[in-house]
Amino acid sequence: TMLASVMTPLLVKLLVGNSVSVSGVGLAAATAKVVLLPVVLGMVVNAKAPRLSRVVSRFAPFGSCLLVALICGGVVAENASCLALGGGNYLGTILASVFALHSVGFLAGYLVPKGCGFSEKTARTVSIETGMQNSALAVVLAKSCSAAVGTGAEISLVALPGALSATMHSCLGSILAAYW
Repeated sequence: TMLASVMTPLLVKLLVGNSVSVSGVGLAAATAKVVLLPVVLGMVVNAKAPRLSRVVSRFAPFGSCLLVALICGGVVAENASCLALGGGNYLGTILASVFALHSVGFLAGYLVPKGCGFSEKTARTVSIETGMQNSALAVVLAKSCSAAVGTGAEISLVALPGALSATMHSCLGSILAAYW
């Protein structure tokens, strides 16, 4: 979490290079706002107002799930006409890629700890944590970083894979947790 603001721009530069115009500083700032700011805010509230922190922590998981659902639902809704008018040619590829990403994450997250001798409970926990990639972060970063170079429709389309990924990992993670 702490390295996300530095590693995300570095990995984008390493993996994408110059084929996509992305501001490293802008990406670092957007990542810090989305990742570091909530963590720091939570730490401060927990330290300075523990009673408030206990009350808020009871509702925070539901609130975060609701917020992610609204963000992802909004992105999918923005792209509904594109998908209906033939842009859906890519939908199967996107869904298959997203399914493969999260399935490999869940499987590797389970097998690696088991292979290292950790308990079943630990392997299941690591599996859930590994399979549940932060796709909502991908949506926010895609929208914020492509805003400088694209139109509204292009920005929304760039965020679609992340929105579908967040939806998919939420469903797969819930199914796996219920099964276990």
